[in-house]
Amino acid sequence: MTSTQHGAMEFSVPPADLDEVRAYRLRRVRAELVRRDYAAILLFDPINTRYATDVTNMQLWSMHNEQRYVLVTAEGPVVLFEGESAQHLCEDIPTIDEVRHSTAWYYFAAGDRQAEMATRWAAEIADLVRLHGGRNNRLAVDKAGYPGLHELKKQDMSLFDGFPVMEQAREIKSPGEISLMRCAIGVCEAGISAMHEALIPGITENQLWAKLHETNIALGGEWIETRLLTSGPRTNPWYQECSHRVIEQGDLVSFDTDLIGPYGYCADISRTWVCVDQPTREQSQLHSLALEEITHNIALLKPGLSLRELAERAWPIPDQYQANHYSCIGHGVGLADEYPSLTHLQDFDRTGYDDTLKAGTVVCMESYIGEEGGTQGVKLEEQVLLTLDGVEILSTYPTDL
Repeated sequence: MTSTQHGAMEFSVPPADLDEVRAYRLRRVRAELVRRDYAAILLFDPINTRYATDVTNMQLWSMHNEQRYVLVTAEGPVVLFEGESAQHLCEDIPTIDEVRHSTAWYYFAAGDRQAEMATRWAAEIADLVRLHGGRNNRLAVDKAGYPGLHELKKQDMSLFDGFPVMEQAREIKSPGEISLMRCAIGVCEAGISAMHEALIPGITENQLWAKLHETNIALGGEWIETRLLTSGPRTNPWYQECSHRVIEQGDLVSFDTDLIGPYGYCADISRTWVCVDQPTREQSQLHSLALEEITHNIALLKPGLSLRELAERAWPIPDQYQANHYSCIGHGVGLADEYPSLTHLQDFDRTGYDDTLKAGTVVCMESYIGEEGGTQGVKLEEQVLLTLDGVEILSTYPTDL
């Protein structure tokens, strides 16, 4: 038996009661609806439909085609709208009360019948809201194109942004969710290990990145949100994606996994290595500073700390690295990157917002250290659970160069 086959068996059994996790997540959504006095929420975003129901199908395709959607009522049923021949996907899923055929009104599917289909679609949604919401016509929608929203308004629906509902619902994880996330992290770190074993001079960035994809899929993972792996001079500035560049001996190799693993949970971990060589003084200095930033900021985390307080106490980035500093101190994570975003103090008045950290939240703490105009940069990131007693670092892969 190969190591991959053994790993697949290891991760094939859910480490938590999936029905308990599903029930918890649905309760979180409904509690937010009640708090805001919404009759229902209409979900198109596949991350949100996954959170509310745990029914998933062609998530990336669904991100740009409004084919499948879910209506969650505050005090009535959860109705899943699926394309034809896909109704069987929700069998034995207790969060779904009813399955209906979806009405596709996006232009690719409807063509010049778009207005007709959007009218039909909106009437069905409005009928359900009126049936289960009584006189409450307040409907949250996470995202939908203009034709659909226009027709819902004509149905006298009062529309509200559904993303605050879902982001707040997703913020606090149950113990079962944490178990599922640990599974995703385990798969991710198996992929990181495969990358490390494959890192030799002559391999391309794309070939190295493929090792993470291969391991994730082989062990039951789902997809990866980005392609953030660079080497040598492409490590500075950050946010370039992997290419056909051949990695050379002595190059820095920096990457950010952004991996959606088994059960849909995200493992967002960054590491930087030197390819088959001892690090230079500059490489060691960059890495030491990135590790110092991560360590300092993780030590600040605790329930009740405000986001502004975190920004004010965060590690002071040296002036020569300010121009290229990472876009945030950290961010929440669950089924993907999510609320809250932890903003740097220098950016706070322009883009930040305040709230307090809560026990049960998982955050990814970030660092990028690379001098403006420099030729190298180091990216590090750890996934951290906030508990009543402090923090637990969930990512375990070594951080050394």
